[in-house]
Amino acid sequence: MSGDSRTNQYAADLSSIEEARSRINSVIHKTPVLSSETLNAMAGKRLLFKCECFQKGGAFKFRGASNAVLSLDEEQAAKGVVTHSSGNHAAALSLAAMLRGIPAYIVIPNNAPKCKVKNVKRYGGQVIWSEPTMESRQSTAAKVLQETGAFLIHSYNDARIIRYSGQGTISLELLEQFPETDTIIVPISGGGLISGVALAAKSINASIRVVAAEPVGANDAALSKASGRIITLSETNTVADGLRASLGDITW
Repeated sequence: MSGDSRTNQYAADLSSIEEARSRINSVIHKTPVLSSETLNAMAGKRLLFKCECFQKGGAFKFRGASNAVLSLDEEQAAKGVVTHSSGNHAAALSLAAMLRGIPAYIVIPNNAPKCKVKNVKRYGGQVIWSEPTMESRQSTAAKVLQETGAFLIHSYNDARIIRYSGQGTISLELLEQFPETDTIIVPISGGGLISGVALAAKSINASIRVVAAEPVGANDAALSKASGRIITLSETNTVADGLRASLGDITW
C-alpha cells in the first residue's frame, strides 16, 4: 500500500491498469498462454503458463517500463530516464527509452550477468557501473540524476501508479484468455509484479487466489509475512538472480 497520507489506497487500481493497457497496447506483445499435458498429469490439475518470456525484452518488465516511459511528458522525457538494476528491468527500460527516442542511463553492479549487460547495450542503454551493493547502486544512480536531470524509474518500489499498472495488464490478458482461472501463482522478489497482478485479478474476480512463490534461499517475503514487517536478507542462495531483491515499503 502507499506509504503516503493515502493510507487506505493502493498504488494502482483497475482503472489505472486499464489506462496502462491502452497506453502500451501498441508496443507490447500479447503473450500466449501454454499448457503441458505432462505437467498437468503430474500435478493432477490443469496448469496454464502465461509466457512473458516471449514479451519484448524477454520479460514482463517491459510492460511497466514502457508504461512509465510513455507516461512522461515531453519536458520530463527529453532529459531521459535512469534506474539501477542488474537484469530485466535494465533491459526493459533501455528498450522502452529507445522506442521513444530518449536516453536511458542504467546503473549496473559490476557482477551482473554478462548476457543481461549485453541486452542493455543492445537496446541503447548507457551503462554506468557500480559496486554490487544496494548502497553503491543507489548512490551512483543519485549522482547520475544530479548530473543529467533524468527521471528515476525504480524497478518495483514506485509509489506512482505507472509501475504497478503496467504489470497489472498481465491479469487483464490472462483473464480474457482463460476467464475460468481460479488461482494465479506469481514469483515474488521486489513485489512489483505480484502487486499489479493481484490488484487487477482481485478487482475482476474477488474469489481468485493469488499465491506468491519464491526460492527457499531467497525467502524474505515469506519471513516478512510471518513476522509482520519487512525482513531483508544479508545474502541469498538461488540461481534465480531475478528473485534476489527484497520487498519495498510500497509493495509491502
